[in-house]
Amino acid sequence: MRATGGHRLSTVFQHISRAGVLALVLVSMPCTATGAVAADAYPSKPIRFVLGYAPGGASDVVSRIVGTRLSEALGQPVVIDNRPAAAGSAAAGMVARTPADGYTLMLAATSTLAVNPSMYKSLPYDSLKDFTYLANFVSMPNLLVVNPNLPVKSVPELIALAKVEGGKLTFASAGVGSSNQFTAELFNYMAKIKMTHIPYKGGGPAMVDVAGGQVSLIFATIVSAIPLVKSGRLRPLGVTSAQRSPSMPEVPAIAEAGLPGYESTIWYGMVMPAGAPRAIVARLSSEVEKLLTMQDVKDRFQTLGADIMYLPPERFEQYVRAEIKKWSVVVRETGMRAE
Repeated sequence: MRATGGHRLSTVFQHISRAGVLALVLVSMPCTATGAVAADAYPSKPIRFVLGYAPGGASDVVSRIVGTRLSEALGQPVVIDNRPAAAGSAAAGMVARTPADGYTLMLAATSTLAVNPSMYKSLPYDSLKDFTYLANFVSMPNLLVVNPNLPVKSVPELIALAKVEGGKLTFASAGVGSSNQFTAELFNYMAKIKMTHIPYKGGGPAMVDVAGGQVSLIFATIVSAIPLVKSGRLRPLGVTSAQRSPSMPEVPAIAEAGLPGYESTIWYGMVMPAGAPRAIVARLSSEVEKLLTMQDVKDRFQTLGADIMYLPPERFEQYVRAEIKKWSVVVRETGMRAE
């Protein structure tokens, strides 16, 4: 592993800045007669919203917040369809093969669309060719938490201990390819340390074992970690965003706490199969933009530690292209692969 690796990754991330993902004002374009009729008739039946993750996690909560408001706006039920497997890959492959008629939507997530293309040797979908991009919703950091019995109270202390212990320190995740894993592997690489990955079949069991002392630490979603932090069963060391999170302002960002340039956030949005009618794409993107301005929706996302990050179709696709490039560097440099 080269000593300049962390600096190089930091430089890559700086080039892919948040300034590059500012929302683009959609240019109105005339619809064909067929497109206008399709838009007027849509939707005429329930819509399926597929996500490749288990119920109860952050992705599921995000989907239900958006799905509920979207259902109210469209006048049809938006049914959440959880299909957890392979960091969302199985669900994405299934959605890619369904008709692009607006009645099957999918939760777009960092792992599924940006990390998996480099993690897996083969996938049943192409992130850029097989989907029509609709809108991005939010971006949220993870929270680095350790078991209180681990003799560290800061990021520098953790890095120092990891260098002494070698691979004896362990980190838990919700599975191979999960945000818990790739966020931790980036930390490993930039800090030039080695901690051993312990994958679980879900974030819940992983959190339980970290709190119980079977595993040293986890990069968890803020909403799942807060109860255990407040009860004293987990100790927070830092958030993975570039700045502190409004949900936990007393906890420093890892970048300011001892690992300059470190940043890893999770984003969630919505896609549908490639070839979707332009009028339906515009309708759905517009409805998402509206619901993200609602105060109750903002409040719900704030409880998750999430920041609203609306991106319309063109900008969302551009953003994912940049994210694929960024995470391909991380996967290549860390050797993080899945079978």
